[in-house]
Amino acid sequence: MVEPTIRYQTGELGERPWGRWRVLEAGKGFCVKRIEVEPGHRLSLQYHHHRYEDWIVVAGTGLVQCDEELISVKSGDRVRIPLLARHRIANPGSDLLVIIEVQHGSLLDENDIVQVEDDYVR
Repeated sequence: MVEPTIRYQTGELGERPWGRWRVLEAGKGFCVKRIEVEPGHRLSLQYHHHRYEDWIVVAGTGLVQCDEELISVKSGDRVRIPLLARHRIANPGSDLLVIIEVQHGSLLDENDIVQVEDDYVR
């Protein structure tokens, strides 16, 4: 059996045009991130080859796209993002949207993000 590869480090930060993320914990086969999405912004439409994700909304409201499904979310809601699902979250509200993202998989790395569409042309 192949050991999972985790390339995130606890405390690692990422600033993006839509907001920011911070790694809260990383271990064998998992990574926990706090993701903040500024009002009026959204993440790129993307998918992953090596991980699935669980999103837990802790503040604000959002709109999740998971393949063809659109899901309105608020504090306390949870969404599972399956492996290879095209997904993103948007913050249509006026308050900061905060989610906790738990990644599970064999390769946990920012390079396992395949962007399909991006508002910021990255």
